[in-house]
Amino acid sequence: MTTVILWRHGNTDWNNARRYQGQTDIPLNERGVAQAAAAATRLALYKPGLIISSDLSRAATTAAELGRVTGLAVERDARLRERSFGPWEGLTRDEVTERYPEAMKRWKVGETLPEDGLEPLADLGKRVTEAIRQAADRVPGGVAVVVTHGASVKWGISTLLGWPDEIARTVRPLDNCHWSELRLEDGKFWVLASHNVGPHAGV
Repeated sequence: MTTVILWRHGNTDWNNARRYQGQTDIPLNERGVAQAAAAATRLALYKPGLIISSDLSRAATTAAELGRVTGLAVERDARLRERSFGPWEGLTRDEVTERYPEAMKRWKVGETLPEDGLEPLADLGKRVTEAIRQAADRVPGGVAVVVTHGASVKWGISTLLGWPDEIARTVRPLDNCHWSELRLEDGKFWVLASHNVGPHAGV
């Protein structure tokens, strides 16, 4: 059985301000670094053989904590970046609602248009799923930790497992520095074994 852990980055100032981060490169704050260090000690118990991170610094810094504990080098993959939110990046939800009211209405019901400037969910799910599958291929029977972002985890999982959008939208996004566990059983069947697990929980 091959396991892929999808680990969301630690806390940032933009998380606290509830600003859309997207692919803007916002660093971890002190709380985020502490979260990453605490989670890394738990994730190390999985004995990963591979760590791959989004190339955005909030994910890469998170991944570096696990690399420090395990002695593994951290690889970076741009396919693991957060969804691009285009002109929304840096804005709060209230600010988006004020500046882009029609786009926000579409977003709330799961629809966006090219002119909204947001990355299509199908594109997000496809690139993240490709990265997950390739990570699994490199650790047959072992464990890979993939360090990424909230929307990337949610839509990567839903695309990988073939969930329709109406099911995917019911899944709660990961909290900062929490993770989900995917297992590839018999080399054929992907299973979501756990979701939104934090460093306070047992492994």
